[in-house]
Amino acid sequence: MSAPEPILRVSDLEVSFATDEGLVRAVDGVSFELLPGEVLAVVGESGCGKSVTAMTLLGLTRSANARFAGAAYYGDTELLGASEAELQQIRGAEIAMIFQDSASSLNPVQRIGKQVAEQIQAHEKVSDAQARERTIELLERVGIPNARRRVDAYPFELSGGMRQRVMIALALSCDPKVLIADEPTTALDVTIQAQILERFRELVRQLGASVILVTHDLGVVTDIADRIAVMYAGRIVERGSLDEIFYDPQHPYTWGLLGSIPRLDRPRPQRLPTIPGLPPSLAQRPDGCHLRPRCPHEFDRCVKTPPLQSRVPGAAEHLDRCWLSCEQKRELREIEPGVIGLRHKHEVELTKGGAGG
Repeated sequence: MSAPEPILRVSDLEVSFATDEGLVRAVDGVSFELLPGEVLAVVGESGCGKSVTAMTLLGLTRSANARFAGAAYYGDTELLGASEAELQQIRGAEIAMIFQDSASSLNPVQRIGKQVAEQIQAHEKVSDAQARERTIELLERVGIPNARRRVDAYPFELSGGMRQRVMIALALSCDPKVLIADEPTTALDVTIQAQILERFRELVRQLGASVILVTHDLGVVTDIADRIAVMYAGRIVERGSLDEIFYDPQHPYTWGLLGSIPRLDRPRPQRLPTIPGLPPSLAQRPDGCHLRPRCPHEFDRCVKTPPLQSRVPGAAEHLDRCWLSCEQKRELREIEPGVIGLRHKHEVELTKGGAGG
């Protein structure tokens, strides 16, 4: 049986912004594919370019000082070169986005039901009454209690968790084929995060939508992601299946993200490992490997030449950017306790709800 055709294809995407500090290359040669029904998690620290990548697909980073290169295809439509009218037809109906800040994304002076109903009516010819009933059904599906009464609430009358559920309902209102979720549980406490992620997982399975989940937290992707792309300083530094990233991580940055996840099998007094230093300025990235100033494993080659993307031996889709050989990585993971790959399923289970990066 042949593999399904990707619903979304991104090839050598570059996004740069002209600023007073110079040219900031926020996204630098990013490539990936999204298959029908697949969940791709894009993981990395704040400022690594993951949100810019996601918003660029919908034309939300277009401005006078923005520059784009590469290509992004949704079916036969090339998104980077699409007109605003073409993108308006795609946004919401074909590709929808859940933004991370519900307080600023929702109109504070308009009732939530009206905002969801307007999205429905922008893409479908339905009456006000039909749109209202659809809105109530959506609010019930995302877990808002007393939806028939709360449909007339203003955003400020709802908790942060409830507003985020409204954002999910808004994104799902036209049954999109691709859903981009940008840090969908940011600023929520762990209990509410777990509830929203569980409901999100159920809805994604029911709809069969393809998902790009943008997050800084590897702990939240363990139950939902099929594949993971790890980003650093505008580049994807490792990409593979969920099992490959958690059980056989190849890149030192991925080791750092995994090591920062709280786990119940660690001794209580033990401090969480951290990645030293800060991400580089995207206007002045270091020569060679961009992780080099923060990586304890750098050697001469890392200083001079940016690592090329290479395939991990024995793995068809597992890629990384690191000059260390597979043998060296295996030795490091065996002898250094701070260099981890989760080796057993129960260890992954213990990471749920943890915070990474």
